[in-house]
Amino acid sequence: QEQLVQSGGGSVQAGGSLRLSCGASRNIYLRNCMGWFRQAPGQERELVAAVYTGGAVTYYDDSVTGRFFISLDTPKFTVYLQMSNLSPGETGMFYCAAGKSPGAVASSRPCRGEEFGVSEVGYWGQGTQVTVSS
Repeated sequence: QEQLVQSGGGSVQAGGSLRLSCGASRNIYLRNCMGWFRQAPGQERELVAAVYTGGAVTYYDDSVTGRFFISLDTPKFTVYLQMSNLSPGETGMFYCAAGKSPGAVASSRPCRGEEFGVSEVGYWGQGTQVTVSS
């Protein structure tokens, strides 16, 4: 069964750091867009970071640039999100996501923020809560 399995997250004080992990099956991981979406209470899911697994090209929302870093461990088919200098406004559920055309993504372009939206996600992780207290 193709799936994404998340770990990490939790509670941290403002200014703190957390790391999220997302393990994927080989078929989902290779030559695909993978990313992390944040969903605040009562809000829609929004992309914060994405990566093209075929070339490790990354994308970041402006709000997290310089503080969040998405990285790959290809032998483990795992994607990480290192988050630092977190603020209370970033509290929410974080979801790992993979594009709906694994193996068929030929470039990093579909993984850019304006193209890798919720409608382009084929696989979701189970979600993990991140709580940032002031």
